[in-house]
Amino acid sequence: MKHLINLTVNGQKMTVEVESQRTLLELLRDQLSFTGVKEGCGDGECGACTVLMDGQPVRSCLILAVEAQNTEILTIEGLAAGDGLHPLQQSFVKEGAVQCGFCTPGFILAAKALLDRHPHPTDQQIREAMGGHLCRCTGYETIFLAIKAAGSKRR
Repeated sequence: MKHLINLTVNGQKMTVEVESQRTLLELLRDQLSFTGVKEGCGDGECGACTVLMDGQPVRSCLILAVEAQNTEILTIEGLAAGDGLHPLQQSFVKEGAVQCGFCTPGFILAAKALLDRHPHPTDQQIREAMGGHLCRCTGYETIFLAIKAAGSKRR
């Protein structure tokens, strides 16, 4: 069965037709071409598919597209303004927290939600917010440093 849903993606209001069983991940990647949203495990365990839904980090592989009705979705493509990187993205680059890059969009969006709630997070808050996000390349230290550095610049 197909449904028409209204949502806002990266500031753009849209109405899209989706099948009942289609996930938000599939809608964003396959139908709307926001390929910065990655499918890692497909089970909500790795965090690669994280987007912000109404400002909260969600695993888009676990959300049905129809559940996004009347929500605001932010993907990594909508984070930067114009040609420049968002300060959080700049911090990830500066700290070397972007090795293969597959997990990076999910980490950055989860970090944005954290910094929006806690502009100067503690190490414990960072660890908790990044819980369930897997990275096979960086060893996490540079990711935590990038988040801490981005928070310290938000004065």
